[in-house]
Amino acid sequence: MTATLNRVMVVELTLPALVPGFLVALHYAAQVLRPRWGYGSDRSGTRTPWIVGGMAALCVGGFGAACGTALAATDLALGLALAALSFLCVGIGAGAAGTSLLVLLSGGVAPARRGAAATIVWVMMILGFALTAPLAGHFLDPFSGLRLVAVSGTVSAIAFTVAVLALAGVERRLPARAPEPEAAKKPFFTVLAHVLADPVARTFTIFVFVSMLAYSAQELILEPYAGLVFAMSPGATTKLAGLQHGGVLAGMLLVAGVTLAARGTPLASLRLWIALGCAGSAAALFALAGDLLPLRPVVFALGVANGAYAVAAIGSMMALAGRGDARERGTRMGVWGAAQGIAFGAGGFLGAAAVDAVRLITAEPVQAYAAVFAAEGGLFLVAAVLALRLEPVRARARGAGSLNPILGAR
Repeated sequence: MTATLNRVMVVELTLPALVPGFLVALHYAAQVLRPRWGYGSDRSGTRTPWIVGGMAALCVGGFGAACGTALAATDLALGLALAALSFLCVGIGAGAAGTSLLVLLSGGVAPARRGAAATIVWVMMILGFALTAPLAGHFLDPFSGLRLVAVSGTVSAIAFTVAVLALAGVERRLPARAPEPEAAKKPFFTVLAHVLADPVARTFTIFVFVSMLAYSAQELILEPYAGLVFAMSPGATTKLAGLQHGGVLAGMLLVAGVTLAARGTPLASLRLWIALGCAGSAAALFALAGDLLPLRPVVFALGVANGAYAVAAIGSMMALAGRGDARERGTRMGVWGAAQGIAFGAGGFLGAAAVDAVRLITAEPVQAYAAVFAAEGGLFLVAAVLALRLEPVRARARGAGSLNPILGAR
């Protein structure tokens, strides 16, 4: 949606960049419904149908978005209407499937392995990108609207099939969770208010929003910065982005390896790694703003710090979802997923808009980008402080939610 369909709309259909930008914003806006999907899986007693249903909506939406884009070449209004509905469907599907998947993972993974589990899930997502993009790109040439629809439909069908096969029997191997009796069910807004009344859940929600705002704000400005300030070619800036993603993967693997090897010691604390990742991200962004070091090492270091923060935050999210009533886990995860999605959508837009705004008052592009990088670094420092303020989760009886009180939120 943000790559191929974005390019087709802007280049082949000569539409304003605002059009795909609005459609992607619809996808992120749908993330606000994540708490409702999590609440639904809490009430039903099983997560698998919500994951499968979400994947179905995601795949139908992805296919529909390609159909709408192709249709827009001959009927612009009808094509964009179908694309808008499809992007919204993608957002709903991703929210429903992703929220329930993380809750299922949090209940089935031992506390000491949550960092490694989060890393595996993230690496598989990156691997999916790495496999799908070149294969889809190969079959898209020579380009046509019909070929775009065929490739998108094939990818969607394969993704749904793999997801269903991967989920088969997983939940049956976990302790059974009976559905909540109808008489005991609490209304959604009552449960949501109870979750947000928890100081730890509320602080973690603010942390997720602030950190993801900082994380995503550089997504759309780093490559233009390298091109304008360092005169890098498009190919060179693409390689720079690849270097950053390599750093992200290295940071994730680092956290997974250390938390597994150092079990029972302070180094295994995911809360510690969140703070270190946020502080490291801030330091790299301040270095970018000050033009203090060579660009490539700084970008790689930013990726490492981002990866460490991201995977540790997901591991902590899985642990904190188990606080309180087990029938609120999906709602808790949904609240944090909504904060993440909204912040991610807002961050990319605000980062680019801030650069444009600063450039109106300064003739030097480097000053505009430096101001935004410095602001992102400040947000990451705020996120690090919020992470350290999270209260340790007290140890409970052995089970999926037990944590080490010495090490804090794991």
